[in-house]
Amino acid sequence: MAKPSKGFFGRLARGVFVLVVVFGLIGPILTTAMYRFVPPPVTWLMIQRVFEGKGFDRRWRSLDHISPRLVRAVIAAEDAKFCEHHGFDFNALEKAMANNAKGRKLRGGSTISQQTAKNVYLWPGRSYVRKGLEAYFTVLIETMWGKRRIMEVYLNSIEWGPGVYGAEAAARKNFGVGADKLTPAQAARLAAILPSPLKWRAAKPGPYVKRRSGRIGRAAGTVNRDGMAACVLG
Repeated sequence: MAKPSKGFFGRLARGVFVLVVVFGLIGPILTTAMYRFVPPPVTWLMIQRVFEGKGFDRRWRSLDHISPRLVRAVIAAEDAKFCEHHGFDFNALEKAMANNAKGRKLRGGSTISQQTAKNVYLWPGRSYVRKGLEAYFTVLIETMWGKRRIMEVYLNSIEWGPGVYGAEAAARKNFGVGADKLTPAQAARLAAILPSPLKWRAAKPGPYVKRRSGRIGRAAGTVNRDGMAACVLG
């Protein structure tokens, strides 16, 4: 009587193993390969915001139709070493951990690559499981997409206000122009509100956002002069 039981559990174990391989390894790899050429669909955050009544406005644009000024501004604001690292900035992570340990305002230390992986593949929230998956998908997109595609997906997927996603929708919502027509000041303002897009406004910035966008604008000049966006802009 023991043999059928062992046989059943053996088949169950093999079935679970197959599911893990398909959905945990093959599925993400195939999906990431497809997203190298096809715009990723709506994200978990977008769906959540729709249910919260915040609406939905996203207009995909290729990187060729997004101003280089915005690319330089978001690199200056979010990830100055974007072209140097392979998905993870360990110095930034150490600084963030030290800052948080001192009880100061929480900082994430996430790179643009990590943010892209999180936005495209994962649900909102914080947990060790989610951070582990974020690291896994970060490695995948760094390996299979490259920097230019990561930046393109990032600029088309991030939240820029209630129901506003991507550079094109953000540029039109805030300034009435396409993403390819942004001025340096407008690009700096959009980059400035990324940490808190539901609270801060690029079109009518408060004192803090004005100061922050000024710093970003100056840093974007350094990004331009020092070729810190060369992996994206050539």
